[in-house]
Amino acid sequence: MSCELLIETRGQIEIATLNRPERLNALNEGLVDELNAYFGALAERKEIRVVILRGAGRGFCAGLDIQEDRSSDETPVLRTLRTQTSIGNIYRKMRACPQPIVALGHGAAAGGGLSLLLASDVRYAAPSFRCNAAYIRIGLGGCDMASSYFLPRLVGASLASEMILTGRFIDAERALGAGLISEIVDEDKLLDRGLALADEMLATSPWGLRLSKQALNLNIDAPSLEAAMAIEDRQQVILSATEDHKEALAAFLGKRTPSYRER
Repeated sequence: MSCELLIETRGQIEIATLNRPERLNALNEGLVDELNAYFGALAERKEIRVVILRGAGRGFCAGLDIQEDRSSDETPVLRTLRTQTSIGNIYRKMRACPQPIVALGHGAAAGGGLSLLLASDVRYAAPSFRCNAAYIRIGLGGCDMASSYFLPRLVGASLASEMILTGRFIDAERALGAGLISEIVDEDKLLDRGLALADEMLATSPWGLRLSKQALNLNIDAPSLEAAMAIEDRQQVILSATEDHKEALAAFLGKRTPSYRER
């Protein structure tokens, strides 16, 4: 991978850093390709159990790099469709990968950068954090890059509509109050806070963590209570038959740290 996406491995945790600070980590074609490749490959990388996503420099991600030359032999419609699909695939792959993603926001997260946060599982932010669904401000529809899917589910219909229909920014305090982020953390402690959460996740069984993310993803769209509970029942029946479940029970009763083996 090039230097536009930096990957640092710390045991079972990987820190993925958007690394275009001179462009506020705006999404150009190269960075989009690298994000797609990275998140798409995680399903086969069982040795990595948690991903931390952050941005280098002054902000998290300014969205699409609208100054990039995207000219090609394609017609404008097909070129735009390719760009839309390629960026959109990042969020699909983030939701599909079995590893929980902890996003660390600071500075601006705009447009497609906001969606990187929305597609993550847990979000912490620095006091400098501000975010918006920027699309309507450049003459496009306000619903883009899964914002109309994620935002109402995370913050409710009223604030989602306010953001999408105006493109206005909200700050860290309002994001916290709306449940968009879990906690406001001083910027110099943001990575440590993300790593501490990742360590808590590593204390769980590998398959328990994976299937819990899967169930959360499925049940946010469950058509009924019965459908949601059926998914939960499936997960528990599968996990109850694992050796790691037996080990976790024995460790709990023996007041010791479990030693998980199933990957």
